[in-house]
Amino acid sequence: MKKSLIAVLLFLFASACGEDKPTEELVPPSNLVVTVEANNEGSGLVTFHASADNTNYYSYYFGEGNGGDEPIISNDGKAAFTYSVSGTYVVTVQAHATAEVFVSVEKEVVVEVEEKSDDIPATGYTTPESYEGMDLVWQDEFNGSGISSDWTFEIGTGSNGWGNNELQYYRQENTEVRDGYLIITAKKESFQGQEYTSSRIITKDKQTFQYGRIDIRAALPKGKGIWPALWMLGSDFSTVGWPACGEIDIMEMIGGTGKDNTVHGTVHWQNAGEYASYGGHYTLSSGILADEFHVFTIIWDASSITWYIDDIKYHEIDITPAELSEFRNDFFFIFNVAVGGNWPGSPDDSTTFPQRMVVDYVRVFQDQ
Repeated sequence: MKKSLIAVLLFLFASACGEDKPTEELVPPSNLVVTVEANNEGSGLVTFHASADNTNYYSYYFGEGNGGDEPIISNDGKAAFTYSVSGTYVVTVQAHATAEVFVSVEKEVVVEVEEKSDDIPATGYTTPESYEGMDLVWQDEFNGSGISSDWTFEIGTGSNGWGNNELQYYRQENTEVRDGYLIITAKKESFQGQEYTSSRIITKDKQTFQYGRIDIRAALPKGKGIWPALWMLGSDFSTVGWPACGEIDIMEMIGGTGKDNTVHGTVHWQNAGEYASYGGHYTLSSGILADEFHVFTIIWDASSITWYIDDIKYHEIDITPAELSEFRNDFFFIFNVAVGGNWPGSPDDSTTFPQRMVVDYVRVFQDQ
């Protein structure tokens, strides 16, 4: 009898403990309001601000160039997007309590973008397609409808902005090939947690070179916080890392008033286990590097690397010492436009977007 009573009591206790507690009902978002402000200066920039009750985050679908159905997420309701083509776009904004519980509204925005013909200068310095005693071993004139198979896009931010605390997210959509030019565009737009987007392309594992004359004809962007670069890394980067692989900066520019007219040429390497660098610069006598095309050149052999702009020599390094042996290896190209970072600092109110680096050609010549 006692055993039966104990069993009944245990059953009743277990039943009571196993009863489901009432759960709080999920309250969906409400009162979603979205304000839109379009830039009227032809930049294509549109900013948005959403607010709603009972909301944890917001999703934005801008209707152009943001990776198909992939939304841009905003925790504070603020977002910005730079459209590349004039038109009327329907933007969908969702306020989420959870991924499945949300409300949405659609906003129609009229965008005006200046014609792109103005972003390619009509004048500038140029160099020949042949030099006596040298062969043209590789070139890209960017005459197709997109970048060639010699290039690969690097996507994302890298590790901490590729090590420089940069502010951009690199995307394929920010590169185009048009009218015989490669155009990399830096935009002010929210994407994947960054406030700016741009592009970065490399020839790693596809086109690598040891020595020669390298000519790159390009027109540069401008403005505080803008950091265009045409540069090279040692092909053993993946195994030895940076700076042990060596870095050759054919051209860098740190934008901003009084700086948009100066080109920098630099090498970085590892000296006895420590980081080392050596650089020089050249300032135009008039105008800025965005006004027209310039040709950025290095002449590189087993003894030295020499930098030129428009065939004017401005910097040289002797690479014969053993501690600079990195520069006697193969290197690959990197073309990119960074925004912000340790060297240029962040954009400010004087910086206009979008900003474009336009590359006419890259040519590599080597001794016969």
